[in-house]
Order: sequence, then structure tokens, then C-alpha cells
Amino acid sequence: MILYQEVLFWPVFVIATLAAMIASQAMISATFSCIKQAMALGCFPRIKIIHTSKKVMGQIYIPVMNWFLMIMCIIIVATFRSTNDIANAYGIAEVGVMMVSTALVTLVMLLIWQTNLYLVLCFPIFFGAMEFIYLTAVMSKLLEGGWLPLAFSSLFLCIMYTWNYGSVLKYQSEMRGKISLDFILDLGSTLGTVRVPGIGLVYNELVQGIPSIFGHLLITLPAMHSTIVFVCIKYVPVPYVPLEERFLFRRVGQKDYHMFRCVARYGYKDVRKEDHGSFEHLLVESLEKFLRREAQELALEVSTMEAERDDVSEVSEIVPSSPATAAEDLHTPLLSDQRPGDDSRMLGMEGSVPLPPSSSMSAEEDPSLEYELAALRDAMASGFTYLLAHGDVRARKQSFFTKKFIINYFYAFLRRNCRGGTATLKMPHSNIMRVGMTYMV
Repeated sequence: MILYQEVLFWPVFVIATLAAMIASQAMISATFSCIKQAMALGCFPRIKIIHTSKKVMGQIYIPVMNWFLMIMCIIIVATFRSTNDIANAYGIAEVGVMMVSTALVTLVMLLIWQTNLYLVLCFPIFFGAMEFIYLTAVMSKLLEGGWLPLAFSSLFLCIMYTWNYGSVLKYQSEMRGKISLDFILDLGSTLGTVRVPGIGLVYNELVQGIPSIFGHLLITLPAMHSTIVFVCIKYVPVPYVPLEERFLFRRVGQKDYHMFRCVARYGYKDVRKEDHGSFEHLLVESLEKFLRREAQELALEVSTMEAERDDVSEVSEIVPSSPATAAEDLHTPLLSDQRPGDDSRMLGMEGSVPLPPSSSMSAEEDPSLEYELAALRDAMASGFTYLLAHGDVRARKQSFFTKKFIINYFYAFLRRNCRGGTATLKMPHSNIMRVGMTYMV
């Protein structure tokens, strides 16, 4: 018997080692994927993510989490020194995963698949009963190593809740402090300062409205760029966003203000492989397409209004000037007043309105469009400047102690130690301008 044990020891040891390596790789990959998607949904602080493949989209590496897993594995093994406690911790974690999976599948059956309500209730009752038996069995080992996964889950839950809570309060503070468009219009096209060549990219989190950082910039800077673009990067809850649908533009103010709002949309599986040069190039290309489309829509609207005015004037020409002629016209069809062979007016009354030759100036021949495109190219040739807010989030004095502790200490600690926005957006440091702000939440 001892001989068999000595013979089988090393093969079993090799197989167990390989199984542990496979399990560790699965755990590392799952950790990287969960952290990346949590960051994309705004539920985890920004940390560095390295995309290891130029062809495969999902291959990522997170150095901080990899070091964290390695250090914690060493600490746990050195602390427990027994496979029994580690097995107890693994059992509670496995049963917890099973129960969470059952709850999520139940929600999918109810909301997405829209399964019959009785079948939906049978699923959690059947599987949940078995998992509850397993849970009661492993909870008896809570003090013998089972507390470990509960401690880790509680820690990450606190981090994610604090980050999401602080980010939501900061966004609400920006919404309350946004600048009125009437105030910008009162300043005039010069914005109350000097407009210099160049494109200023004002990064903020507002989808609509003018952020308060812009008012601080107007007060702080002696000059402002000739073209201002308020850039807002949003991660939408879809896997991928097509490149042609990446940027959404809207004009801010009148044409001579040269101010635009841009919403850059990314899916939670999209990879921002472009550097700062290609991102700005794509942004300007999309802005040019927006200007051309806007000019075409304006030309079509003007042509339609002129065509409607022509129809009204033609109808007024056939109104009788005396009662006698009016009585005669009551028995005369309206179409008899048209010239033979003139079908354009019939098409205008029955179908789509044709564009009059006198006002059929295309968008490409619009002088205002050509001037705006030329100004945009000149501004692009002068370079880009990234205008950012160096914000400090603080709780109000009348807030409760719990909120002050979470915002002023815990959330502030996460903001100071997470990856900065300049590194995430891949901005050149030589073109960055910051303005200090304090958000009272």
C-alpha cells in the first residue's frame, strides 16, 4: 500500500498543480473582465487596462489587479496553512455564485425571455431549495475560513458603492451649476474675450447644457479658442457602437459663435485603440459631416417654405374680384386654370414639393458653409487644446456625518489614487489646461 502511494504521489501532484494553474487563469480572466465592465458602467475607479492583442478584442491585462491577486494569494496561504480552511472559503464562494446565477437567470426568464410566470417561479423554487441546503451546510464553517469570500465581497461592494455614489453626486452638482445659454448669448460671438486660432476641447460629463467649467475658463483665461467643442464621453450599455454612430453633434448658440457639443459613445466592450491624434481627426471629420448635413437640411427647409409661398400666391391670383366672376368660378374646376402641359404645380399639390430653380442653392455652394469649413480647417491646423476641470468633491457642511466621511475621505481617497482622466483619454500633457473647481455635494 505504501508503495502504491509513493508511485501515485508525483502523478497526482502534477495533475493537481496543472488543475490549480488552469483554475487560477480562469479566476484571473474573470476578474479582469468584471473589473473592465464595472469601469465601463461607472461602478469602479479608473485603473490601467492593457490590451494585449491588436486583433482579438477581449484580451486584456490589468496590472494592479494581477499584483493584488498574487499578494492576497500569498497572504491567505501563509495565514491559513491548511487546505481545510481554504476549502471552506471556496465552498461558500461556490454556493454564493450558484445562488447569484439562479437569481440572474430568473430575472432573464421574467424580463427578457418573458416566460410564463408559473415556470419562472418553479425555477428558483426548485434550484433555490437545493442551493439553500448547500448554503446551510457551508455556513457552519463560517468561522473556519468561510468568512474570507464574504470579507472580500463586502470590501469590493463598499468600493463600488462609494465610487458610484460620489460620481452621481458630482454629476448632479454639475447639472445644478451649468451655465445658461442666455448668458453666453449676452456675451456675443467673442464670448467677452479674444478668440484665437485653435480648437478647444472642453471635456465634461454633461450631455446637454454648458458646464460650469466653461464659465471658470472665461474668467481665468485671457483668450478663448476660435472653435469650442464640449466633449462628453459616455459608455452606453451595449457591447459595441459602430464607428459611423460614434459621435453625436449639436450646435451651441449661433453660427458665428463656432461652439458645438459632441457626445462620443463607446460600448462596454469597445476598445479605445486610437491615440489622441486619430481621435481628434475622427472628431473633426464627423463635425464636417454634421455641418454639411445641417446646411443641406437648412437649404431643403428654405426651399420648402418658398415653394409653399409660391403655391399660396398662385391660389390668391385666381380669387375673383367681383361677385359675378365669383359665381362663374364656382362652376369652374381649379385645375382648368393651369396651363396645358404644366405638371409641376400638380405634383406640388398632390405629392412632394419641387425645389424652385431660383432658390435651389445646394449646401456645397452655400458661402456660409464654406466659410465655416475653412475656419474649422484653420483652427485644426493651429492645434488642439484640452480644457479640463481639476475638481475637488466635498460634502456640504449641513450634511450628515456618514455622508461627510464617505465623500470627504473615502471617495476623495479613491479619486486621488485612481487613474487620471488624462491618462485614460490619452491626452498629450503639453496641450492640457486645467482649472480648479470645488463641487459641493
